[in-house]
Order: sequence, then structure tokens, then C-alpha cells
Amino acid sequence: MYGNRPGHDNPQNSNEPPNSNGSRLVLNRRTVDHGNSMGRWHLYRLMGLYDQSAPTMGVIRPESSYLMDLLPSAAYAADGKSTMAAMDLQTKFVHLSSNKAKHSINTVKWTPEGRRLLVASHSGEFTLWNGMTFNFETIMQAHDTAVLSLKYSHSDEWLLSGDQNGCLKYWQPNFNNVNILNKAHADAIRDIAFSPNDSKFLTCSDDSTVKIWNFNNGQEERTLVGHHWDVKLADWHPTLGLIVTGSKDNLIKLWDPRSSNCISTLHGFKHTVSKTRFQTSGNQRLLAGTSRDKSCRVFDLRTMRDLVVIRDHDADVSGVSWHPIHGSILTTGAYNGSLHHYVLDTFIPDGGSLGSKTGGGVGVTNASSASAHQAAASLSLVGTIEAVHKIPYAHEKAIHAVEYHPLGHLLCTAGVDRTARFWSRARPNDPGALNDALYTDQKSGAWYYAVNNNVNAVIDSLKLPGSNGVGEGGDNLREDGLPGLPGLRM
Repeated sequence: MYGNRPGHDNPQNSNEPPNSNGSRLVLNRRTVDHGNSMGRWHLYRLMGLYDQSAPTMGVIRPESSYLMDLLPSAAYAADGKSTMAAMDLQTKFVHLSSNKAKHSINTVKWTPEGRRLLVASHSGEFTLWNGMTFNFETIMQAHDTAVLSLKYSHSDEWLLSGDQNGCLKYWQPNFNNVNILNKAHADAIRDIAFSPNDSKFLTCSDDSTVKIWNFNNGQEERTLVGHHWDVKLADWHPTLGLIVTGSKDNLIKLWDPRSSNCISTLHGFKHTVSKTRFQTSGNQRLLAGTSRDKSCRVFDLRTMRDLVVIRDHDADVSGVSWHPIHGSILTTGAYNGSLHHYVLDTFIPDGGSLGSKTGGGVGVTNASSASAHQAAASLSLVGTIEAVHKIPYAHEKAIHAVEYHPLGHLLCTAGVDRTARFWSRARPNDPGALNDALYTDQKSGAWYYAVNNNVNAVIDSLKLPGSNGVGEGGDNLREDGLPGLPGLRM
């Protein structure tokens, strides 16, 4: 899925230091190119070699040459079902991007065509990064204060941004500012969401209100009042007339946008709700919410109850995102910089019961009396799962934004450490795919793999006295370590 290409077209004009022989080094920039895999997948479909109802299994082998057979994320989801969700876990670090003048990053969004990443910083600047080579493209001063929220319309024709002063701005895809609502809210705008047909949008703010606006004329239509503290997040269901909001009062509320009525309140969290997002793929009937009580809850909208409660983070959970292709993949980020991936299919047991095999829930069957039915309804059918992959040190500080590429092959995270980091699917037989030493603190990652394979060549290049790497004193370097580094062994 990714490879290297030269970072300088003319090495003679680069600023890199020269080699010992006088020539200049040529840096290689890592590139993630989805065109080859997408083209191969379309050819398979045209030639009849790919069955959409049952994707081919076992094509990928643990060998780097099988990289050409790695298909896009959509190829591993048949009829909207995640048949091979494990193929699309973003576990491999690709690139770190940061501005020269570094500021905390509150939100990021992929542009609709997926070719660039839009980063909004605490200084009010918009920065565009290339989505394939991750190089800087442009920067502009969009707001006077910190930008806290961004949202593209479903039609991909408009962008809305909100800042810390309650100012809301309309943007075209070329970043032409066409409208400004200076006093949309009395306090910071924390989140923005569009209705399914883009005719309306909603904003939530620290002034404890949620407002629904007419997009065409920029007029406020109604205000959703019910939260008793700062409203930190809001989302509009992609197909249903349903709005979700989360607040500092520990409550998640579901609203009917036509009548401004709260239709349900979820009381599961014990601290500030930090993020909620509707499921964007699959059956779109799940809602994920995170909180500063170190938990993430997945709610079933059909029963208005907890489906899964996740408590394996060591710090408060600050961000959550659903995979755009696989409805079973959920990714969370925490205030300690850790990043966790979950596959919800690992929770649902055989038989379709909501009870967990690991002690999370209790199932009641053959309840013949009314009291038995009432008792069954009162039992908690909540399960728990563990992360299929953890990156404990994905960031140095809190993660504020977790955003998937529209095609599902890339993941971007950003936060307080003032950097945007890109994660990708791993190549076949990549030794650092799941245990990169820099981000997992395990001495078995790619760096150690390279040292163990190349240390003999390094020793031979030293041309020390003796034969086979043995010095004058008879010390075998391959057993005792490198000179001055006795702890580094082969």
C-alpha cells in the first residue's frame, strides 16, 4: 500500500549533507499510493475474478512481494458486511507532519476527494498536507482565534468552521470565504454537523445550547435546550432524523430535529462526555461515545441500551472514530496519547445474544411469566471487549482528533503535541507492523530488527584486528557487543 519515492528531483540542489565521497544524500519520502490497489481491484471485478459476496481469502502471504495483492478497504467488505475487517487495522506509523510555528491541533478533516488533509490549529490557521506524500502544501489564516470544529457537507461542496469566540464561517472547497456568522454562539463552538440533505446544520457550544440553522440563509431555526453545562459534541445521523449531543453534565441526549424534543437521555457516563459519533457504515444503528471516566460505550439505537462498555484505557478517552468501510472497526484516542483499535465482531457470541461470553452480560430464556419477563428486561445485557491492537505512545500528549481517510486505508491523529501523525495498513511480512519500538516501548520492533540483521555487516566494515570480528584481546564482538556499547548484543 505504500512505498518510497525520491524526495528531491535534483540531488545536486538539495540541502542534504554530502557523503564521504563528496556526493549528496538523496532523501526518500514515504508515499502511500492507493491508485495501484484500487486499479487492481477494479480489474479483478471486470474480469470476473472477484466475488463481491465472498471476497477471496488467503491471497496475501507473509512475504513483501505480496504487497501488490493488497486490495483497498472496500474489497474486504461484501454487501456492507465486514468480512475481513482485520485487514484494515491502521497499525503502521507512516509520517509525522508539523508546522514550523507549532500550535495545538483541535480538529482535522480529510478533504472530500481524499487527496489532502485539512488541519485547524489553535492559532486559527488552516494547513493543508498532501494525503499521499504528506508534504506541506499551503497555510492560511482562517480565524482570529482557535478553530475548534470543522465539517464538510455531504455534497462535498461546502465547509463550515467554528472558533473559540463563537464565530462560524462558510467556505468553498477552494477556501473562498463566502459567509461569516460572527455571533452564532455566545461561547466557543465545539462541534458542527450537517443534516442528511445538507439543507440544515447544527452547532453546539460551551454556552450550553445546541442550535439548528438553515444553511441557505444562515438563519437560526430552533434551539435545543436541555443540557445544564457545556455541550462538547454533536452529531446528526447520516440517514435518520436523529441528533445526538454530549455535555459536561455527563449526559448524552438524543433529539428529534423536527420538534426540538429530547426523545432519550443516556446516563451511563460518570464524567464529561468527550466525543460521540454515529456509525457511518454497516447497519448504521450504533452510537459510540467516550468520556473522561476512562470508558467508551457503544449504544444500540434500536434498544437505547449499552451494547459494549470498553474500559481498557489507562487515561481519559478523548476521541473516537468509526471506520468508513467496516462498521465493526472502532478507534479511540486518549489523553495520555494512546491509540486503541477494536473489532466489535469479536464481542458478538454465537446465537446472536447480546450477553458477553466473558462475563459482561446475562441472558434469560424460557421466561413464561410476566415477572420473569420483567426481570429479564431489568438485567444488564452489556458486554466488554479488549482492543485488538494498542499503540501506547502514538502521541506524546492528549489526542484531540481521530479521522479516517474516506477510503479507509489511512488514519490521521492529532492533538496537544502539535503534530499530525498518519497511520496505515502494514505491508505483508513487516516486522514493525504491530510492535514498533518507538510507539509501543517493546524491544522487538523494526529498529531492533534492522540492528540484528545488519550488525554483522557493521562489525565487518570496522576492519578491526583479528579475524571474524575478533579483536586483539581475543574478545568476540558478536558475543560481547560493540566497542563502548557492551549492552548491545546480537
